[in-house]
Amino acid sequence: MIEVKGVKIYWLGHAGFRIIGDGKTIYIDPYKIKGGPIADIILITHNHFDHFSVEDIKKISSPNTVIIGPKECEAKFRALSMEHKIVKPGTSLDVSGVKIETVPSYNVSKSFHPKLEGKVGFVITLSGVKIYHAGDTDRIPEMVNIKPDVSLLPVGGTYTMNAEEAAQAVKDIGVGIFIPMHYGTIVGDRSDAERFKSIVGEKAVLIEPED
Repeated sequence: MIEVKGVKIYWLGHAGFRIIGDGKTIYIDPYKIKGGPIADIILITHNHFDHFSVEDIKKISSPNTVIIGPKECEAKFRALSMEHKIVKPGTSLDVSGVKIETVPSYNVSKSFHPKLEGKVGFVITLSGVKIYHAGDTDRIPEMVNIKPDVSLLPVGGTYTMNAEEAAQAVKDIGVGIFIPMHYGTIVGDRSDAERFKSIVGEKAVLIEPED
């Protein structure tokens, strides 16, 4: 866990995070988790099984939980019988006082996450702290405009950026701290995160996954 200006950020393994601040509990892409505090908001970047896990969502949701994700998730959202909101890149929402913006998330040189499918990354603002979860993405030009305090970047390669490409994305983003993700479960391992940190330096922060 890392705490930034009172906002707590927990890595849950793979691309999953729990973020707590302003009295709100937010999950992003929970996958293979044991459970945890009930979510006020669950954010889903896209419909692949390792990001949209109905089993894991049920562990942390209540009738008051709001789930948010792109159009490709809508059918499963309805099946969950939860309040849901459908977003596309460029959407801006205020959900119970939490500012949530969506940004594009896509592959440039591979075909796993085509831009046309409308998968998203999220930018969340809590207690004045701006947190960017990039989703399953390559280094893309839209990153230049985000200017977050914290960036959660995939480094595992194959389906996303590898460590070297993510380090180039750090240069594009230019500000804040950078937490590597999307390794250690399906693709990539800790050596990818360590390689990322060796290139980026002290601005890179490695978090141990929550048990």
